[in-house]
Amino acid sequence: MVLLKVHQHSLRKHEILRKRQLVAQLFSIGKSARGDFLRIVYASLKSENRLGNGVSAILLFTAGKKKIPSAVKRNRVKRMMREAYRLERPLLPYNAGFLKDSETDGQLCISFLYIGSRETFPALEAFRKEIRELIGGMLPVWILMIGSIYGS
Repeated sequence: MVLLKVHQHSLRKHEILRKRQLVAQLFSIGKSARGDFLRIVYASLKSENRLGNGVSAILLFTAGKKKIPSAVKRNRVKRMMREAYRLERPLLPYNAGFLKDSETDGQLCISFLYIGSRETFPALEAFRKEIRELIGGMLPVWILMIGSIYGS
């Protein structure tokens, strides 16, 4: 029997948002925040089968073809966004994504969109700072949304 060591900061496959229907729902009902070169869209989404298996959030990382025509550069930007989020993930409470109410049972879904320039890309530290600021700005709004749902 082989035991696999799961790293605290790893970003696993089941943490990535892949269902088209949920992506469309996220962009239609989600709230948005914008930074210098990133935009996040977040919402609590319901699904017939449980998403995420106990993770704090389900994620989507995108870099548009119109912004970055080269696939190699798009993939690099997405890798940098994933790495920056992975390093800044401890900002999210572990159970921030779960609403424990039968009417509003959902999973926190977050989309990170690159909206910067096509000529130069920020360094990893700039991505980390931007994600830290966007998540920090998102959490108070998210807590207020949960509070209004529970009637606190």
